[in-house]
Amino acid sequence: MMKQIFGRRKASKTADKEFTGGRTFSQLSGSGVADLSGQPPILSSTGHAYGSGNRTGFQDSRINDNLFSSNFRPLPSFKDVPNTEKQNLLIKKLDVCCTLFDFTDASKNMKEKEIKTLMLLEIDEYVRTANVKFPEIVVEAITKMISVNLFRTLISPPREKKALQAFDLEEDEPLMDPAWPHLYHVYELLLTFVQSPQNDAKLAKRYIDYSFILRLLDLFDSEDARERDRLKMVLHRIYGKFMVYRPFIRKAINNIFYQFIYETEKHNGIAELLEIFGSIINGFALPLKEEHKLFLVRTLIPLHKPRGLIKYWPITNSTKEVLFLGELEEVLDATQPGEFQKCMVPLSHQIARCSNSPHFQVAERVLFFWNNTHFENLVKQNSKVILPIVFPALEKNINGHWNQVVRSLSLNVRKLFSDRDPQMFNECLRGYEEDKDREKEFRLKQELAWKRLDEIASAKVTSGEAVLVSPTLHRQPSVL
Repeated sequence: MMKQIFGRRKASKTADKEFTGGRTFSQLSGSGVADLSGQPPILSSTGHAYGSGNRTGFQDSRINDNLFSSNFRPLPSFKDVPNTEKQNLLIKKLDVCCTLFDFTDASKNMKEKEIKTLMLLEIDEYVRTANVKFPEIVVEAITKMISVNLFRTLISPPREKKALQAFDLEEDEPLMDPAWPHLYHVYELLLTFVQSPQNDAKLAKRYIDYSFILRLLDLFDSEDARERDRLKMVLHRIYGKFMVYRPFIRKAINNIFYQFIYETEKHNGIAELLEIFGSIINGFALPLKEEHKLFLVRTLIPLHKPRGLIKYWPITNSTKEVLFLGELEEVLDATQPGEFQKCMVPLSHQIARCSNSPHFQVAERVLFFWNNTHFENLVKQNSKVILPIVFPALEKNINGHWNQVVRSLSLNVRKLFSDRDPQMFNECLRGYEEDKDREKEFRLKQELAWKRLDEIASAKVTSGEAVLVSPTLHRQPSVL
């Protein structure tokens, strides 16, 4: 199985005689441009070859400028040749488009780049308007050209593995790939090809294989957000068209997440991959499979750490705290009453702490939970447990929070509890007042004790006795 996934698949030597008259791919490659089919395959970082041996890197495909000028010429338009020759012309155009250029220097090969762009647009239109099934020779040629152009070594700035960083990596200046205007047309062709009704999935999976998908996933680490967005669309379509690959795609994305969580803590495409998985999760059937439960426990929850919501609740970072509260509300929306009861005590304590936050956005965000009908119903069913926990926090806000909006929201929540169960509310109010009285009594005793200690120390100083000075005791008022 591993050999099938990671091994180098030999290029098909069969041609569809109905469409090509028995000619092979190499016989149709008469464009006058260097034939790339004999180049070695690109290797992954692990040393495995991906897909067919026809894929090659930039240096292998590039030829010198003089050769470009003499051999890289436009081919006829599809509308200028008879129908019987259109497929042969398509193969030639695809072969020409396997030639790569250096886009870091806009002044190089300007004419050739323009010719290639026009060819890509023509090929895309041909694939879009096709009305017969693509034969194997066309499928092979298209996937070869796409692989040669897209599958490349991504150049990224050096990365350091840091558990905590003093800056937000998402705020770094985004990098734009100078080749994107060219790559865009290749991605458009791939998208058109995958979605085409003339693309037989059983035939295409010989070329859009495991290794092709792995190389595609590698590109999600591109620094260019435009490329990642296009990749997201392509992977969505592949996941939808090739059902046989669905478990493999989920597992491959999981592996990227694992590497991100436990090794690098940096990957440019995590957000896009999570969006894809969000769509996949929406299609999960109930009851959930064990694989899907493990994904939640081993992947989604640990992802909070490198995304900034660290292992512990982010007390010192209010922005992260607000984000976490937003996600918490979404989880609660999907939580059944039985599951809620298992976590309502620690959850209520966290809600109480957040509602007392001096940062008004955090306090507002958690108090807005009571605007959520599902959450309000969960609390209503378990108010005898939840109210005694959150009541002191509400009273503290009403009596002393600096922000008027937080005080008003706390009053609204307090009124909900008092209207729903007046008896339970009054019990909590009495308990709160008793605790407050005990706190005052404790503080008074504390002050008296300190005063007595001061008097003893002063008396010893006056009498000339040695006074043992101990570290200052920090007197901290307890939180009501």
